Amino acid sequence: MARLGPALLPALLLLLLLLWPRALRAKPTVRKERVVRPDSELGERPPEDNRSFQYDHEAFLGKEDSKTFDQLSSEESKDRLGKIVDRIDNDGDGFVTTEELKTWIKRVQKRYIYDNVAKVWKDYDRDKDDKISWEEYKQATYGYYLGNPAEFQDSSDHHTFKKMLPRDERRFKAADRDGDQTATREEFTAFLHPEEFEHMKEIVVLETLEDIDKNGDGFVDQDEYIADMFSHEENGPEPDWVLSEREQFTEFRDLNKDGKLDKDEIRHWILPQDYDHAQAEARHLVYESDKNKVLHALLESFLEGRCSP
Repeated sequence: MARLGPALLPALLLLLLLLWPRALRAKPTVRKERVVRPDSELGERPPEDNRSFQYDHEAFLGKEDSKTFDQLSSEESKDRLGKIVDRIDNDGDGFVTTEELKTWIKRVQKRYIYDNVAKVWKDYDRDKDDKISWEEYKQATYGYYLGNPAEFQDSSDHHTFKKMLPRDERRFKAADRDGDQTATREEFTAFLHPEEFEHMKEIVVLETLEDIDKNGDGFVDQDEYIADMFSHEENGPEPDWVLSEREQFTEFRDLNKDGKLDKDEIRHWILPQDYDHAQAEARHLVYESDKNKVLHALLESFLEGRCSP
């Protein structure tokens, strides 16, 4: 069993947080994020509350395993988590370092992506040839709409389908690197998770621009930027974080100071090149553990009989 090394406590601390009363965590102001983190299904970290806890939980265990942990008893959770920590300790020295924790987080997040593709593969590979053609995907996703257009003529779904079909086709073609109109598993993974693949980054930027640019001028102005992450449903003052985001837009997002974001500025915003998501999450877990000295003591007490001295 791995001993309590520098970064072992923050990893195991997640178990105690899992068992801690959820009522102690406040409800945040609703906020939508756009920043895409490489190697991650998690996206931007939410505010420090129950959603932030869930973010850490999923980063450490993966979405599916985190759901399993929620169903385990306290003793079962302790036993399972102890085995996971042994797997994180790559060099077998009895300690878990921040670097090993980062490597584990990346592995968990990659596994989620490929597991997700495996789960949906049979829904689209209709002829069972281990490839998915554009026609197969189109029929599986839009077949009913294409076959019964009259039913959607007066519905909001009509606009959605009409917009998404050519958008999906454009993304599919970008993922289909050999241009044969069929996707291998790797190409289909790039189609479903474009943020994970370097050759798909331009599609991510373009789709973000199209989503936020409501006036269709090919740019994102400050109001469009704010409207994408915050819906001002009441006639009251904007929350402090919205005012902060307006400042962020002016000072850091709008690099050429022309009052709007072009594609290059959007890329700089949502696909930061100098940010290692897994490294930041590992450091965050260490930081969070340092803020919870009482939980440290509790953790030490239940691990006393299970860890090497």
